[in-house]
Amino acid sequence: MRVRHAGGNAGKARLRPQEWLLIEWPVEQAEPVKYILSTLPESTPLNDLVGSAYQRWRIERDYQDLKQDFGLGHYEGRGWRGFHHHASLSIAAYAFLMSERLIAEKPVGDKKNFIERQVPAVPQDYIPRGRPARTAARGQLDHPVRGKPRAEPRGFPRTG
Repeated sequence: MRVRHAGGNAGKARLRPQEWLLIEWPVEQAEPVKYILSTLPESTPLNDLVGSAYQRWRIERDYQDLKQDFGLGHYEGRGWRGFHHHASLSIAAYAFLMSERLIAEKPVGDKKNFIERQVPAVPQDYIPRGRPARTAARGQLDHPVRGKPRAEPRGFPRTG
């Protein structure tokens, strides 16, 4: 059902936007076991809403794998740049391993609930980041040497 979240409005007289409230209440339980708020659009079908809500488990599992198996939790530096580089390499290693697993997995027998998984294709409008690879030398970018080169480096006496 759609509800209006009331929390966090201390001293403010404005209405918050409506959100989805999902309640998981198994038949054998006396009370609900989970409450989930979602900001997905009102037109979202119930199956998509539930599927998105349960993606959280997969995301938490991926984060746990990143911390334990790929060293994301081992960074002990103090700067943002160092952490960003460390996290980027950990995530890239995890993505590579997951794509290799998806390619290598084959369904065994005729599993009833098997969903064929595929590595997503690169979108047609994808623009790679970074500098493009050079195909040939670029002589027009070489700068001429300024001044006359020294016969001997500074600080080293000529021998012999």
